Amino acid sequence: MQRIGVFVCHCGTNIAATVDVVAVAEALQHEPGVVISKEYQYMCSEAGQELVKEAIKEHKLTGVVICSCSPRMHENTFRKAAAAAGLNPYMVEIANIREQCSWIHKDKTSGTEKAIILGRAAIAKVHLNAPLTAGQSPVIKRALVIGGGIAGIQTALDIADAGFEVDIVEKEPTIGGKMTQIDKTFPTLDCAACILTPKMVECAQNEKIRIHSYSEVSDVKGFVGNFNVTIKKKARFVDETKCTGCGLCTEKCPMKKVPDLFNLGMNNRRAIYIPFAQAVPKVATIDADYCNMLKNGKCGVCAKVCTAGAIDYKQQDQYIEEQYGAIVVATGFNPIKLDKYDEFAYSQSKDVITSLEFERLTNAAGPTSGTLLRPSDGKHPHTIVFVQCVGSRCDDSKGKSYCSKICCMYTAKHAMLTREKYPDTDVYVFYIDVRTPGKNFDEFYRRAVEQYGVHYIKGMVGKVTPKADGTLDVQASDLISNEQLHIDADLVVLAAAIEPDKSARPLATKLTASMDTNDFFTEAHAKLRPVESPTAGIFLSGACQGPKDIPETVSQAGAAAAKVIGLLSKNSLTCNPCVAQSDELMCNGCSACEKVCPYGAITYSEKEFRMPDRTTKLRRVASVNPAVCQGCGACTVTCPSGAMDLKGFSNRQIMAEVDAICK
Repeated sequence: MQRIGVFVCHCGTNIAATVDVVAVAEALQHEPGVVISKEYQYMCSEAGQELVKEAIKEHKLTGVVICSCSPRMHENTFRKAAAAAGLNPYMVEIANIREQCSWIHKDKTSGTEKAIILGRAAIAKVHLNAPLTAGQSPVIKRALVIGGGIAGIQTALDIADAGFEVDIVEKEPTIGGKMTQIDKTFPTLDCAACILTPKMVECAQNEKIRIHSYSEVSDVKGFVGNFNVTIKKKARFVDETKCTGCGLCTEKCPMKKVPDLFNLGMNNRRAIYIPFAQAVPKVATIDADYCNMLKNGKCGVCAKVCTAGAIDYKQQDQYIEEQYGAIVVATGFNPIKLDKYDEFAYSQSKDVITSLEFERLTNAAGPTSGTLLRPSDGKHPHTIVFVQCVGSRCDDSKGKSYCSKICCMYTAKHAMLTREKYPDTDVYVFYIDVRTPGKNFDEFYRRAVEQYGVHYIKGMVGKVTPKADGTLDVQASDLISNEQLHIDADLVVLAAAIEPDKSARPLATKLTASMDTNDFFTEAHAKLRPVESPTAGIFLSGACQGPKDIPETVSQAGAAAAKVIGLLSKNSLTCNPCVAQSDELMCNGCSACEKVCPYGAITYSEKEFRMPDRTTKLRRVASVNPAVCQGCGACTVTCPSGAMDLKGFSNRQIMAEVDAICK
């Protein structure tokens, strides 16, 4: 006979405002098996937990129902409290009367009624709960960082400093990410390369860090503490172990007219190239789309001039299998494409550029060696118009509804640096709102206006029209003076919205990680677990989780590293005992469950069964490895014969809840 205790939480006014918690506790007191039913202001508090512990001991409770917030918040809290009082922690059930009840109801009567129903369903499930024992699984003390930008680099360095081995997988030929393309950083205006390249070199020289550049994650299996990852190393047709990075091949290659993607196609490079001077690893890569030798077998100049013998035209993609205890996602961001914004004449005029292209024009290592010149004719621009929020804070069908967060500050930086270097240039910035939330950010913006004389105009640019004389007619509105403006600009710079890298969505599928509607990775909890994915063992670093500037990215990278270090410091992890189990008498050996299991926990074997006529027969049946199974339940809903069940969430338990709700 079950002896169940029910505890209803007020959660301040979160629940009590729309649920009569006293009435809920009174109603559930009369449910079968309930020996005590109490309400308390804050059940998750120390006093609330003591109330539960005392009741377990005093009333010899065999099961506990907590009517409170989501189990994602405090299920573990109450399980620990039950275990401390001598009750199996898996005899605790949470009825979510906050998110699923009080937060979605305005009428107290209907809210109270629903809370009672949810409590009744939880009680029905506890009647069928069985004590479960959690096992242990070992932790592989290595980490994988996917993405080699500043987020991935900082995360890897912090993990390595704690003594753990780290692999960085970067899809480009070099680590460094977007920060390598930036000239200076706000609000200090220090050189981006001066900050970043020492960290890149430190990564390469750290004995605990291994860099897989020009590579991507092909497949991920396993679970927290024991991930099996397949890494695809793309053929660069250059032996990394032999290449010295001398650059002679990049000077002699006859194929010169290849768009330089590092400079965003604003100049050309050779078919064999090193992305930039400080690349790590500093190894040449052959672009197979342009190399004459790879396309038609005619050339071979780079192989002839390479004194190290590093050129290998027959090199193939390689697949490497590695094991890791934790995975950090640091896939970064990209500016959105501007093909839907032809009102700004981006596709019509070379003198309409993005902010990142402007960075390359002002960078000493850029296509113009740092001299600001118009792309169309190479002349110095005397009037520059910066357009804010291009694709940000707009209709989802055209752009992104969210604020890209970094645009206001980097535009202020661009405007300030332009006025400082070229005082004869007039600079206009059209904005919706200026957002400067960081430390010293507002002072930085006011310097641009007050010290450097940048013209900030509240209003949006409606149209940019190329004129016959080579200038651009910028038609805009000034909302403060309520005037329509026409500015003859030499250069228009668009602050394009940023979005997650295109690799994020397929990677999330491989990791079984959650994403939001904008393809940013979703954190486990926005406030309490901001660098953890809901999938155990997967951590988030940098702009893959949302728009961030460099200081915020580095901070989150350190936080993600701290979480990884905490995980890798453990020798073993407590397994989830709510795992699948197969009823071999019902299993028909169809393999449906094996195909849908994302963790590879299900295998099939031939077993002997005694038939009614006393003969024996071999049958193919499924078996579940409880150390590998993560209790996702995919197999239970797929099994056509109903042989698969989930401990703690069996068909009987689920149907008991349904019956309790419907009665």
